[in-house]
Amino acid sequence: MFFDQAPYDIKLDWGQRGARAAAERGDIIIIVDVLSFSSTVVTAVQHKANIYPYPPPANEQAKAYAKELGAEIIRGRAEAVRTGGHSLSPLTFSSADYERDFVLCSMNGAACTWIAAQAPALLVGCLLNASAVAETANRLRLELRAAITVVPCGEKWPDVIGSENNLRPGIEDYLGAGLILSKLTGSKSAEAEVCIGALRSSGQRIRELIWECTSARELRGRGFEADVTYCCQVDISYAVPVMQHNRFINILPGLTAELNGQAAAPKKN
Repeated sequence: MFFDQAPYDIKLDWGQRGARAAAERGDIIIIVDVLSFSSTVVTAVQHKANIYPYPPPANEQAKAYAKELGAEIIRGRAEAVRTGGHSLSPLTFSSADYERDFVLCSMNGAACTWIAAQAPALLVGCLLNASAVAETANRLRLELRAAITVVPCGEKWPDVIGSENNLRPGIEDYLGAGLILSKLTGSKSAEAEVCIGALRSSGQRIRELIWECTSARELRGRGFEADVTYCCQVDISYAVPVMQHNRFINILPGLTAELNGQAAAPKKN
């Protein structure tokens, strides 16, 4: 296939289509959605919660899935502010969520993870856990003898016309992917190298650039400045969410042996 960035060990592909391509190749996949799916999952898992991703929208089918699991469905930020409960804001999770189950729908991160669920190992990364997720992925690459694809999720254009592509690349995800890629070992594709170059050219301005990017400006405009500030922090978490039996949990010693050659459990629709 011409578009698989072969024969490199470390690759980069965008969005849902890129996630599907990486899963079909049998790559280890790292999903990067800085604002805010990845940051929320990392924070929840750090507090020992279990996150079940589910494709959008958060409709009656998603609610039925959550009910079947005995899980709380994570609400949109505005609804959570009105009614309480957890949302895509990582700041809504705490140590009180120990061993609780949540279903998380999102337009980008959850959609990409749903598509990529059959990967030999599916991880979640962001700025918060960049070093930890890279260290884990490096170990998995050697153990599973598989390449790694980092997937920045991007955003969606709301007003596409006709056959226009609705993927809107987000620099917050690109910089987050670049930070993770810079810590991965192995030969890197041109796409991965350019992403690392974007990170390095940003220098000490990563937080400033993300603060001013479109996604962050949207959140700030809705009153969620604290989310942006939190998600821009680098390497404050050692949590590494890994997909096991349809849910993200913190990777544990010995879990890599279970992942070796083991496909994900069938999803329930």
